[in-house]
Amino acid sequence: MKILLTGATGYIGQRLLPGLAEAGHEVVCLVRDARRFALPDTLPEARRAQVSAVQGDLLKPETLADLPLDIDAAYYLVHSMSGGDKDFFQLEQDSARHFAQYLDRTGARQVIYLSGIANDHDLSVHLRSRSAVEDVLAGAQRAQLTVLRASIIIGSGSASFEIIRDIVEKLPVMVTPRWLDSRCQPLGIRDVMFYLVAVLGNPACLGQSFDLGGPDVLTYKEMLLGLAAQRGYKRWIVTVPVLTPRLSSWWLYLVTSTSFSLAQSLVESLKNDTVADPARSIARAVPHQCMSYREALALAFQRIEQNEVVSSWSDAMSSGTLRQNYMDAIQIPKNGMFFDRQLRPFTRPVAEVLDNIWRIGGERGWYKTDWLWRIRGLMDKLVGGVGLRRGRRSPSRLRAGDPLDFWRVLVADRAAKRLLLYAEMRLPGEAWLQFRIVDNEDGTHALEQLAAYRPQGLAGRLYWYSVLPFHGIIFKGMVKNLIEFDAPDAEK
Repeated sequence: MKILLTGATGYIGQRLLPGLAEAGHEVVCLVRDARRFALPDTLPEARRAQVSAVQGDLLKPETLADLPLDIDAAYYLVHSMSGGDKDFFQLEQDSARHFAQYLDRTGARQVIYLSGIANDHDLSVHLRSRSAVEDVLAGAQRAQLTVLRASIIIGSGSASFEIIRDIVEKLPVMVTPRWLDSRCQPLGIRDVMFYLVAVLGNPACLGQSFDLGGPDVLTYKEMLLGLAAQRGYKRWIVTVPVLTPRLSSWWLYLVTSTSFSLAQSLVESLKNDTVADPARSIARAVPHQCMSYREALALAFQRIEQNEVVSSWSDAMSSGTLRQNYMDAIQIPKNGMFFDRQLRPFTRPVAEVLDNIWRIGGERGWYKTDWLWRIRGLMDKLVGGVGLRRGRRSPSRLRAGDPLDFWRVLVADRAAKRLLLYAEMRLPGEAWLQFRIVDNEDGTHALEQLAAYRPQGLAGRLYWYSVLPFHGIIFKGMVKNLIEFDAPDAEK
């Protein structure tokens, strides 16, 4: 088939794309910014010609005019978890309506939507929004809707898994809100991928809605204790009734790597039970044995230990505070800027220095005064920023669009020996950090490290001068250690 895939740069889309291509389909990826789109590392070279990208914004119907009309099916994997946007309920419906109108101009026979289980009463606004989007997509005149409603998705890099992992690993004793007694039916990401592919073109699934769930029905408290047992931790949990939704959001935000807007969305939704309705079971249409919660956890940790995390919740723009058109910043401005430039010659192999640059941040750290970076990350968290806890998707690989602590990767070009980062921390201005290896005419090499800052008003200038004393300590030490650092044998 020829398939249009929305949400191709998101957590689910990045994992679904290789599976569709491997099944022999031609896949057209709808993205808001084609400069940010990169083929997944897991997509075999022989299948890459089957994948293309087209640029468009579902909130701007005029940008959808050039989308292909000869598609056979489409996946709608677009979700908004931005609790800070009061109009997101309407925006999600507008986005779905524009997509349905586009589908009516095509030859598509099926549209597949991954939604959330919404069988409880008094649904959160986010679960109600999912149901509203289902209704809008069902209005498409030709393409028949297939809805897959999932509860908590467990997989390496998923928001649910990373939040549960953060809580368990950081807190031996937890004083938690009452929503930990809500029930859910966790589902492994591998099973989600199976169903998304299995329903494609399946006559038994056209015009149908299904609830997906693993074999275990658990409270969130049981999920936390289950992960603790899996990792060999002793943990104690006390639930209290006094934590309001807002206090719960702040608790989740400060303890875990999630953004505040995502924490708000999750806390509101976690008040609802998300248990599959047997009457909506997919078992008769698509028989399949799903992994248990314990098996899904084991697979997630295996992928992390093997450095095989394909995608992460933090890949999405909603994981931070960054503007959607951040790729416009791919060229560092020259006017109205402050710069800190360090240039240091070196004689060791270029490949070793590049390896050090490509492993910056995350577990490796920032090569100089990591404690200052951690303080800066904590300060960012306290004012609603992303902090350092997002880490990085892979310890050794980088690509454009990747989150990197409180930075976002704009350029990761090993052939050109250049890495460019853009600040996603909260700042009174904009900041860039670039690493580039300069090849001299005499055959020698030097590492250029450039910190660039464009202030916004007086506050921006005061900020630059307030941190200037630390630059002499941090940046000079960074460029020196990037050159001289010897990786442990386990990384070589």
